[in-house]
Amino acid sequence: MPAIDIKFCGLKTGPDVAAARDAGARYTGYVIFPPSPRHVDPVRAGELAHLADGTETVAVVVNPDDELLAQIRDAMRPDWIQLHGSETPQRVEQARAYASKGIIKALPVAEASDLDAARAYDGVADMLLFDAKPPRGADRPGGWGHGYDYALLKNLYLSMPWLLSGGLDPTNVCQAVEAAGASAVDVSSGIETSSGVKDADLIHAFAKALSETA
Repeated sequence: MPAIDIKFCGLKTGPDVAAARDAGARYTGYVIFPPSPRHVDPVRAGELAHLADGTETVAVVVNPDDELLAQIRDAMRPDWIQLHGSETPQRVEQARAYASKGIIKALPVAEASDLDAARAYDGVADMLLFDAKPPRGADRPGGWGHGYDYALLKNLYLSMPWLLSGGLDPTNVCQAVEAAGASAVDVSSGIETSSGVKDADLIHAFAKALSETA
């Protein structure tokens, strides 16, 4: 298995960031969305991102308006903005002005037909992220710890890089990566002891699992 890039997401504290950085994260993610148990405001996200030397920082937002994006840009200076709502391709293009590297567009997956949406963003976003479709009536689009048939992504042909997300943890990430053919992964709830509470041991275990199969 080739080296896999890791995005540790939903980081809320300095020790979270330190553990993610020490475990070899390529990306560190900060959720700016009040319904999430992982929410931090833009100023706190900026403080945490400042601690994340050597990683690419990601601001995770849901259907943000320009005012919020400007606050995030000014407070955090994110490398990436991850749009995790129902943003259109046009909105993706508009949001790019607020990130130094580009836009990650998250798309929900439950069955093969859900992947059709990826075509509209291929070449528009800079990366895609495939996450499990949230439960019906959910108040947020991600972070539920649910998986799906990762093999649906195996023969997906895109002109851009993408991340595998949804239900990953130290015990299943290697099998999920192999099933999906992924070269990058995103994890949040799978490295927590309770909702929104990260665990350094789980962060390191997640990275170790991937490194031992590389």
